[in-house]
Amino acid sequence: MAIYLDVIWLLNFLFDSLLLYLTGILLKKKIIHWRILLGGLIGSLIILFSITPLSPYTNHPISKLLFSIVMVATAFGYKRLRTYIQALMIFYLATFLIGGTLIGAHYFIQFDFDLSSSVLLASIKGFGDPISWLFVLIGFPIAWYFSRRNVEGMEVTKIQYEQIIDVIFQVGGKEFSIKGLVDSGNQVYDPISRLPVMFVSLKNIEKDMPAEIIRLTDQPEAIIYGSQPIAPEWESKMRIIPYKVVGKDHQLLIAVKPDSLLLKKEQEVIAVEKGLISFTNQVLSAEGIFDCIVHPKMLLGKKSIEEKVS
Repeated sequence: MAIYLDVIWLLNFLFDSLLLYLTGILLKKKIIHWRILLGGLIGSLIILFSITPLSPYTNHPISKLLFSIVMVATAFGYKRLRTYIQALMIFYLATFLIGGTLIGAHYFIQFDFDLSSSVLLASIKGFGDPISWLFVLIGFPIAWYFSRRNVEGMEVTKIQYEQIIDVIFQVGGKEFSIKGLVDSGNQVYDPISRLPVMFVSLKNIEKDMPAEIIRLTDQPEAIIYGSQPIAPEWESKMRIIPYKVVGKDHQLLIAVKPDSLLLKKEQEVIAVEKGLISFTNQVLSAEGIFDCIVHPKMLLGKKSIEEKVS
């Protein structure tokens, strides 16, 4: 029987990439497509090594584990050991989820499918036959689709208001799109207008931020006490907010009125007509999951626009 190595490699590359993509969805991480594809490419090298003298070594479980470690690190990076191990475990969960779905489908329809001939990521080896590959080729996308639909509805933490949403805002004529954590612990208001305050980290968006916002963030006390001037157009948008920190009282922060503020939650977009943004140089999420902390009141009593699903 002829073996089309290029086709087998391509399928394995696509499968590995889709598994990494599903892992990113489970982890609720920002998915960088070129890193996902590079991780899939690394995983697919097992197929190429299978026809070399290195085959006995690359087919060993330890070698496959090492491949998985490199794949996950390539796709999602490394920041903390705990976070990385979690990503690796979720990656294997996604692999077993898809593989288990295919195995279950095989037994359900009693298909003549030799399990030892599939190449689902680092679990099973061999090149298979045309029928088995046809089953995997058709079954894998279906299993991936339904697995993705199911995991998107899973909530790891069942705490009200504690959720990640998309935040889109405009300041100084520039638009920014970031991830935000809706946190019930954020109860900061403007005491005069009663407008809720959102905290946004400049860590990943500083290079595109207007210079006046950078000044407001770097020199808040100088601007609050008048030792540093501020442009009139920004002064009209600026608010000075008193707040409390554990162990300290009567702290002041600067917040600005954005040109527009949208919150994307599930299948709707919430236009926040009354809200303020306070910028900070601090990193709000050590794992890089979100870049702002959203006031829960911003989700309530605002104009909602239903997203069109194409």
